[in-house]
Amino acid sequence: MDNQQIGVIGAGSWGIALAYLLSNNGHNVTVWSRSETTVEKLRSYHGNEDKLPGVKLPESVVYTSDMKIAVEDKDILVLVVPSAHLRETVKLMKTYIIGNEEHKQIIVNCTKGIEDDTLMVMSDVILDEIPGCNVCVLSGPSHAEEVGKGMPTSIVVGAFEKDIARYIQNVFMNSVFRVYISPDMLGIEIGAALKNVIALAAGMADGYGLGDNAKAALITRGIAEIGRLGMAMGGKFETFSGLSGIGDLVVTCASMHSRNRRAGILIGQGKTYQEAMDEVHMVVEGVYTAKAALKLAQKYEVEMPIVQAVNDILFNSKAPGDALNDLMLRDKKIENNSLDW
Repeated sequence: MDNQQIGVIGAGSWGIALAYLLSNNGHNVTVWSRSETTVEKLRSYHGNEDKLPGVKLPESVVYTSDMKIAVEDKDILVLVVPSAHLRETVKLMKTYIIGNEEHKQIIVNCTKGIEDDTLMVMSDVILDEIPGCNVCVLSGPSHAEEVGKGMPTSIVVGAFEKDIARYIQNVFMNSVFRVYISPDMLGIEIGAALKNVIALAAGMADGYGLGDNAKAALITRGIAEIGRLGMAMGGKFETFSGLSGIGDLVVTCASMHSRNRRAGILIGQGKTYQEAMDEVHMVVEGVYTAKAALKLAQKYEVEMPIVQAVNDILFNSKAPGDALNDLMLRDKKIENNSLDW
């Protein structure tokens, strides 16, 4: 594939890891940060020394705090900002988005979350601000720390049109970064967002010392909750058993690279969610998504006891041990209602 002009909007660990990947794939990459101080550090270090130490980007990568430079004349815009800042960032971008039919930029959303007040997934927030834009999503089990080291990774790209999915697949894929494609954008985004909430619960179990059995149960029942809500919203079962479902959930619950798991461990040890986020020094998306996930469960009348328990611990001062006791002593259930005797 010919070199593509790519703007990476966001210079955190995942943004830098993707900039590293794309520049090594031979594409021309510009990285945007809203902070000029951060941009100066990026230029001097050729990477983000604080968020992704040890990963050096090629000297060809351009860094800027000017959104016009990051967006104009780009073939692809890779959006990698915290979910709480996504809408305001898209508002900054849309002035420079090329909207004519001859050259319509593709926005690859890599932000995972649900907007709290609207309950929109991130691609819907983008479409709300830039109606009719070409948006797709990239997700899967992919810690920035490992992608930045060139370690084998597999992800999935979801798009409304197969041709766009194939195009993005070709741009991102290489010998250590395998890309699958899917038409189920909604399912991918629900899995990507809600796994952070379950990872908080898994971290809390670790921090509270509940053992491997409890953690395995949280992961297993967690994907059941994600799947129930996702399918009620229109996602497909197959997506939740795939890379953006069980794949992303397992890696986020199991790895110390996971900021959600690390924050959960600290909360399980007795810290507040704010103290935990301060100690992790990174945005913990699961904290922001937990409330929205509970609202969606209520809206679609889907039972999500783990999500409820996480909310009670985070926002209602419930002790992790009491939340676990409530989960264990719930009414007796059949594991899978679709199976006949």
